[in-house]
Amino acid sequence: MKENFVINAEVRADQGKGASRRLRHTGKVPAVLYGGNEPAQSLSINHNELRNHLKTEAFYSHILTLDIGGQVQQVVLKDLQRHPVRHLDIVHLDLYRILADKLLRRQVPLHFSGADIAPGVKLAGGKLEHLHNEVEVECLPKDLPEFIEVDCSSLELNHSIHLSDLKLPEGVKLPGLLRGKDDGVCAIHAPKVAAEVVADAAPVAAEVPAANQKAPAAAAAAPAKAPAKKK
Repeated sequence: MKENFVINAEVRADQGKGASRRLRHTGKVPAVLYGGNEPAQSLSINHNELRNHLKTEAFYSHILTLDIGGQVQQVVLKDLQRHPVRHLDIVHLDLYRILADKLLRRQVPLHFSGADIAPGVKLAGGKLEHLHNEVEVECLPKDLPEFIEVDCSSLELNHSIHLSDLKLPEGVKLPGLLRGKDDGVCAIHAPKVAAEVVADAAPVAAEVPAANQKAPAAAAAAPAKAPAKKK
């Protein structure tokens, strides 16, 4: 069952950086609504309410309900700007109006399942690698999925799943395939093992500078020094 996200917003008249900064100090986020063959509209949204929504993955790709003083319309999240240091703080938001009869392109998350029982993992000891965590889809707003499941349960070692292998909901297409781009989304590979470096034991003499080395025979033939005379 799809979640229903409702964003409560107010129209704002003040524009500019100073106005946006003052708005943030009151616990609200400046936002802009555009698209849908209508003029752009400046809004303000409660920061804490918005941050709670952002904790849910589906919010980023879902059709959202925007309530502006009782006037409700369907929108999607177009862009989100966070504070460069305090990453949980949202500083600006862009929303885009959608039309029920117009195709929509959105990035939708991929959910991977069955990796623990895949032959390439369970029998061959491989590891599942995610090549993409989301994929672009094209569909009418009513057909927009929250996510696309990737079934890895039959994947063998050194095999991969591509865009063309995904099972799509009715009415959903992949623009990448339409452009002839059949990317891989995941693969199972053998785990990487660090190669051991075996150091050959070097002769002790090799560690001594050549200028200080003596041939064994010459060293044995050298006469012993006479003890120093006592004065």
